[in-house]
Amino acid sequence: MHISISNNCIGCGACSTISPEVFEIYKDTAIADAEKVYGNEESCIDAAINCPVNAINIEEY
Repeated sequence: MHISISNNCIGCGACSTISPEVFEIYKDTAIADAEKVYGNEESCIDAAINCPVNAINIEEY
């Protein structure tokens, strides 16, 4: 699974609240730690679903 954050991100922090292992807010934008996605796929999907501006893009391998 590959996760990317689009320019739509408003830095609300919903993703980092739902999946703090993978997401953090840096300078008003979310960033995802690609090395921590494995094992946290469900919380990443939940974060994407709950993103208010649909800024989290998930691609399956």
